[in-house]
Amino acid sequence: MNKKIILGGGCFWITEAIFRRVTGIINVFSGYAGGDAITPSYEAVSTGRTGHTECVYIEYSNTQTDLKTILDIFFDTIDPTLIDRQGPDIGTQYRSAIYYYDDEDLSFIRKSIMEHQRKYKDPIVTEVAKLAVKGFYIADNFHQDYYSKNKNAVYCNAIIKPLINKIEKTYGQRKSTLLGGSL
Repeated sequence: MNKKIILGGGCFWITEAIFRRVTGIINVFSGYAGGDAITPSYEAVSTGRTGHTECVYIEYSNTQTDLKTILDIFFDTIDPTLIDRQGPDIGTQYRSAIYYYDDEDLSFIRKSIMEHQRKYKDPIVTEVAKLAVKGFYIADNFHQDYYSKNKNAVYCNAIIKPLINKIEKTYGQRKSTLLGGSL
């Protein structure tokens, strides 16, 4: 059975690039969630006034991966204690967020946050909300699979590639075939 989750971890180019490489992920799309604008654009969201955060929609096969693994990878690629920023990206549109579809996922999300909180002195401030209340809006095609199309861009080499390498090192050494494709 396929499941889905929305994750906001700063710039959506980063989060999308990472999850495109995880075994069991069926679809990943960059977009926006958590705000009030009905038809958000990149330009509007970038102002920080729409309430939306840059997110990725993730559809996954729960026979090949699970929500725990997805959340572990997510928390290993962000600093969930930062308010309205990740790395060099600053503004409400870069806050960390988890938007879920299924009520049963909420207990896994809360447990994951508690487990990851042990790594930090400051509290985890990742927003958690059910997506039914707040919709997901897909970004323009330009933003889809950005890393694969722009691997030589400075941002891709300086920010995205090191995080992909970190996840490969952390999860690629596990006995399971967690990471698929070439990094």
